[in-house]
Amino acid sequence: MKFVRFIMKHAALASVPKHIEHFSKFSPSPLSMKQFLDFGSINACEKTSFVFLRQELPVRLSNIMKEINLLPDKLVTTPSVQIVQSWYIQSLLEILDFLDKNPDDFKVLGEFVDALVTIRNRHNDVVPTMAQGIIEYKEAFPQDSVTNQNIQYFLDRFYMSRISIRMLINQHTLIFDGTLNPVHPNTIGSIDPHCEVGDVVQDAFHSAKMLCDQYYLRSPDLLLQEMCSKKKKNLPISIVYVPSHLYHMLFELFKNAMRATIETHDSSNNLPPIQVMVSLGDEDMSIKVSDKGGGVPFRRMDNLFSYMYSTAPTPQIGESTRPPLAGFGYGLPISRLYAKYFQGDLQLYSMEGHGTDAVIYLKALSTDSIERLPVYNKTALKNYKVSQEADDWCIPSKEPLDLSVYKVPK
Repeated sequence: MKFVRFIMKHAALASVPKHIEHFSKFSPSPLSMKQFLDFGSINACEKTSFVFLRQELPVRLSNIMKEINLLPDKLVTTPSVQIVQSWYIQSLLEILDFLDKNPDDFKVLGEFVDALVTIRNRHNDVVPTMAQGIIEYKEAFPQDSVTNQNIQYFLDRFYMSRISIRMLINQHTLIFDGTLNPVHPNTIGSIDPHCEVGDVVQDAFHSAKMLCDQYYLRSPDLLLQEMCSKKKKNLPISIVYVPSHLYHMLFELFKNAMRATIETHDSSNNLPPIQVMVSLGDEDMSIKVSDKGGGVPFRRMDNLFSYMYSTAPTPQIGESTRPPLAGFGYGLPISRLYAKYFQGDLQLYSMEGHGTDAVIYLKALSTDSIERLPVYNKTALKNYKVSQEADDWCIPSKEPLDLSVYKVPK
């Protein structure tokens, strides 16, 4: 019996490239926040969701798995990236098992929910494990700008794909497992139709404050202000959104702001507060987080969104019993992906010697909040074939210092 299972397992693994090739030819189907909401609240049909997901999840998995193989071999063969790749292969095979199963069978629907929960749990550590793979690669091999650019391009797409896959899985499992979310009883799946932004700001701030107090034994205060251009000026600002996504972005921004504030004012008894402005307009909902933490030099701004760069010492997975106040350097780039996922953005504006403003832009309307998904195609392929070319602007460090070499013609 064990031998039969062994043969079946290896036969399934051997078929993986064929499945990836097949499903990567299809483009993912982006959904809007309104579609997520309408489906969960009005047309919640488990059979329809099952039929959609058993096709859509392999497409999203295959599109990004196709790109993993375009990375440098030395990165793909690191132990950590191999682990991540094995998780994706296993998850793809488990979903493909449902392609020929009867959607009218309630037992099949129940098994599908269980499979999705297993897949979600398996992928819980994808981000730190992939980050560890990047560290293994950086420590073993010399870096060059072209390779770093390719890795940055891939990781933005890889992590965005992961966010989207977890969104689909969470919507299905939370709606159809038959239990209410005790923390957010009014949510539809993971979406709150009336997400009060100020409450999420407060939650994220207090979590970061607790962490900051553990490390520095003090923390700055919060000043929160809300502005609304619409008629409901006296009511708290709310939008249709995923509270956990917004919390993730704000928590990272508060951690950075607190760390910068304390380290800049370490000799002062009074810490300047972190100021938050929430503004709701006709198209955008914006959140500005302002600190007086000394700011960042302009030349380093791009590095803040790079996966290959971190201002903090690199942690080792499993080393600390407490979550680090700063770590792999993934807080900002992944927070920006959460903002971009539903067509928003996260931007930094810094004044060295003063402080930094971080602004989260989100869509005010659920109809405009549409998934931003990576798709594997010729354009994507072209981005991995970028070569090192001569710069068409003078590089200051390479200009001649001795101006006497230039002779003015008579």
